[in-house]
Amino acid sequence: MQHLYRFSLKQLSVFVCIAETQSVSVAAQQLAMTQSAASMALNQLETGLGQKLFERQGKRLRLNHWGHWLRPRAKRVLMESQHIMQGFAGQQVISGELTVGASQTIAEYFLAKIIASLDQQFPDLVVHPQISNSEVVLAGLLDYRLQLGIIEGHCSDSRIAQQVWCEDHLVVVAGKQHPLANLPEVNLARLSRARWVLRETGSGTRDIFNGAIHGKITKLKVWREYSHVASLIALVADGAYLSCLPLRSVEQAIQAGELVALATPDLDMRRSFNFVWRKDSSQNPLRDCFIEHACALSASLSA
Repeated sequence: MQHLYRFSLKQLSVFVCIAETQSVSVAAQQLAMTQSAASMALNQLETGLGQKLFERQGKRLRLNHWGHWLRPRAKRVLMESQHIMQGFAGQQVISGELTVGASQTIAEYFLAKIIASLDQQFPDLVVHPQISNSEVVLAGLLDYRLQLGIIEGHCSDSRIAQQVWCEDHLVVVAGKQHPLANLPEVNLARLSRARWVLRETGSGTRDIFNGAIHGKITKLKVWREYSHVASLIALVADGAYLSCLPLRSVEQAIQAGELVALATPDLDMRRSFNFVWRKDSSQNPLRDCFIEHACALSASLSA
């Protein structure tokens, strides 16, 4: 049995922190330990496993093949150990840390309200939000960097569990001076001739739009791609381009008369916001609590 336990949780913690910072000294500072103690813990881990886990590139330590293999598994062990410690320490069940990844639209309109609601009822729960597009959120789940994700649209990865949260839809928008702005309807031919500025590939918004035009518009004139919605709104308001964005993101600009939502009956751009997490993760009361509060918030906003 002694050969089964060649590492400690402390050694795994040091390894994960070095992997994320690429520096022993920075990892030691974050873990409140000396640099020599961090180096010793890493050496003991590598000796116990019989494999080097990093390659040194200048002053940086970068994961090698074995390090990349170990990293998500080590994070999973540390996450499970945290749950065990919280349970047997007699703490309130809803306490600890939850790392949540969310797409830009969701973060902008929902995330702060959910966290504020949780703070009032569960002050010992700390939510760490990470904002990125849906593709990066899913990668964070698979790499055990995130415990929960909220993405735009559906995920087809068999390793990911998902639950529909709420419905949303996209709209095609133009500046008020754009030639298409005053038409009662805009057909596919006119859309195909227009110049577009769109969200970047990998974002949920772009995926939904691409799915809506698939088989209908063979070649779209995409002039620019941006990850920031505000940049897209500014370009469209200037009058030269069209874009496709969540209605929630452009409602204020439409009400202010800066943008016009075009009627595009040939495009179905309804979508859902979905909670996603790893299927192989254990039961997580923090995750369940977050989802419950998010659903209550969505119901109150749509009432």
